[in-house]
Amino acid sequence: MTAQPAQPAQPAQPVHLERSGPETARAMGVPPFKPSLVKAVFSDVTRMHVSRSAVWAAGSVTRTVLTEIIDGARRAAEAEARKKLVPGDLLSAIDRNVELEVGAEWYAHSPTFHGLTGVVHDAGGAVVPPRRRGRSRRPSAVVGAHRFEAGVRRLLRSRGTTAVPAMVRDLDGIASVFLTDLARDAAMVVREGGVRRFGTVTALLPGQPVPVPVPVPEGAVRALSARRGDGRTIGRDDVLAATAMQLFGGDLRRRALTEAREETRHTWAGVPHDSARR
Repeated sequence: MTAQPAQPAQPAQPVHLERSGPETARAMGVPPFKPSLVKAVFSDVTRMHVSRSAVWAAGSVTRTVLTEIIDGARRAAEAEARKKLVPGDLLSAIDRNVELEVGAEWYAHSPTFHGLTGVVHDAGGAVVPPRRRGRSRRPSAVVGAHRFEAGVRRLLRSRGTTAVPAMVRDLDGIASVFLTDLARDAAMVVREGGVRRFGTVTALLPGQPVPVPVPVPEGAVRALSARRGDGRTIGRDDVLAATAMQLFGGDLRRRALTEAREETRHTWAGVPHDSARR
């Protein structure tokens, strides 16, 4: 009986993950916003030490917020049979979901939002001109927005879409302003030893009945309000408390908090181990 020659091994077929919903791309893997970038934003606003778990939590929250904005814009584009996102899709996403209205400092800078933020008057009724940009020793959230471009493009790819340059610029700016505000509020939580209040905003259309508010579990509020740890290091729970301050009381806030906890489940919750010093 003649021996048959050995058949060459078949190469392993790559596994393709189907994008089936908002949770898929937000799951595990390399975060779109690198920890070194998140840490640099914290360094721009505070001299406090920042724990590794705080850095990962802040990056996770920013990813959740930007993913939700991109998904809302993508639905607006699909309604017009377009695949590439344009700034108008961003406005449509915010109009449909008030929770996406974050990073407001960027609105005064971007042409996309001109005419939508209103005119500011002083006490005498005179129009206050837009603030002129000047040089600063530290980069502002607006000036430093370009640092987020690579992460935004990775996030767009993970959602199976692309965007025109103006839309990428707006997403960069919103991400930069939001994360800067988050870092600033987390530092405030440390300085003040906790959080005393949490806001909830509900958008209503004319003639629409007032909805019954969804209560936030008392234990969750108490856990975020009562701070533990020293007064020199920003920990994960400080970022979670800042998240509850930054985001409106709805699905986006709950999802951001849940995903940030999941992101840091392998770290000591709220304990500044392996802290990233400036």
